[in-house]
Amino acid sequence: MDLDTFLTTLYVMVDDFCKASLPPEVRPGPEASLSRSEVVTLALFAQLARFASERDFWRFAQARLRGAFPKLPDRSQFNRLMRFHHDAIVAFGLSFSRQQTDYEVVDTLPVTVRQYKRRGRGWLPGEADIGFSKRLSSWFCGFRLLSAVSPEGLITGFAFGPASAKDQRLADTLLALRPRPDPRLPSVGAPCGGGCYLADKGFEGKNWQGHWRGEYGVTLIHPPRRDSLHPWPPGLRRWLASLRQIVETVFAKLTQTFRLDRERPHALAGFRARLAAKVALHNSCAPPARLPLAQPKPGPPRPRLR
Repeated sequence: MDLDTFLTTLYVMVDDFCKASLPPEVRPGPEASLSRSEVVTLALFAQLARFASERDFWRFAQARLRGAFPKLPDRSQFNRLMRFHHDAIVAFGLSFSRQQTDYEVVDTLPVTVRQYKRRGRGWLPGEADIGFSKRLSSWFCGFRLLSAVSPEGLITGFAFGPASAKDQRLADTLLALRPRPDPRLPSVGAPCGGGCYLADKGFEGKNWQGHWRGEYGVTLIHPPRRDSLHPWPPGLRRWLASLRQIVETVFAKLTQTFRLDRERPHALAGFRARLAAKVALHNSCAPPARLPLAQPKPGPPRPRLR
């Protein structure tokens, strides 16, 4: 699909959702240069791998998108509009994952925003810090993204914290807010229908298991550590790893296709808006779940050949 067709299709999807599922757009002051549907569409379109950076996208928009968006503002005003419509971007992205599933896969992804050996406090002091990632096999400076993914590869909820945050703490926040939504963090999504989450051994903790089961009524299944007194057989580990493979595919798409590994934010609100746009673009581009094929009806018995 060429870029013009993709942009038009994306705008129709976003506009239909905003008109059907969101309240009417009301904003004090003078009329904005772009409508809510246009802001959400451009925010998602800007995350394509075709653009090397946010500046590269804006050069493309100034040269190619003036016909479709005649009131295109300057770059700083568009960034303010994108941050203002953050909740609309989140709602559109999570609207694709409303179908309840028996289980979801949770995992964390390191998001590097700065070289951890650099001097100074950086652009996000007190927000991003230094932590260790087994996925990177090194230290990094940035955030730790927690995502819940359905078996079909749709992101049903996400949140992020500083790089030093533990996986269990992030999971506890997500599981606590899912049954009791907070308007300050709408990205956590809805509770899993089956109440079962699959994770890796980084979420291990006997006390955590009892806490999640008692407080939120959910079960988080993860393999024990290698030095555990009750190790799993290799076949069971391979079975769980095969179910968890979908989250690795999703993380690879976020980092390699939607440039999450190249984020260098200067403000936390801007990073939140771009992260929500990447998740929404991923969910909107994901193929629909395939229905099971109907089994053919048995026909008359065939004659035996001699």
